[in-house]
Amino acid sequence: MTPQKEQVSILDANNLILGRTASIVAKRLLKGERITILNAEKAVVSGRRLSIVKQAKEKLEIGHPRKGPFFPRRPDRYVKRTIRGMLPRQKNKGKEAYKRLRVFVGIPSSYNEKNLETIREARAEKLKCPYITVADLVKEIGWSQTGE
Repeated sequence: MTPQKEQVSILDANNLILGRTASIVAKRLLKGERITILNAEKAVVSGRRLSIVKQAKEKLEIGHPRKGPFFPRRPDRYVKRTIRGMLPRQKNKGKEAYKRLRVFVGIPSSYNEKNLETIREARAEKLKCPYITVADLVKEIGWSQTGE
């Protein structure tokens, strides 16, 4: 038997609700799919800006500065950490699923000509409440684009 080349799904996170996207992606990862997420900084988190930023800053104060737990401040890592929270990462199937995930800020040059798919159920147009993009959120909690 020759090993089959796995199909890689390329998702555009532009204007997608982060939580809904993360849950759908986590299920697909557990089924064995490889997923690449582009434009992670353009995903949205629903709710009032001030309350979301306050919650994120409170989370950063948990633990010890050198011993952890450590929380990401980059948009791609923030999205990846959100998806990680929806996987059973202590079990082998969760670890393997997490390895099949790739997340990028923007669109890398190697993905320019690829077909991007989106998740209709997770579109932000459905929201009737205020929301904030992941880029705005991580800038508030300490991400500077120059220090990547």
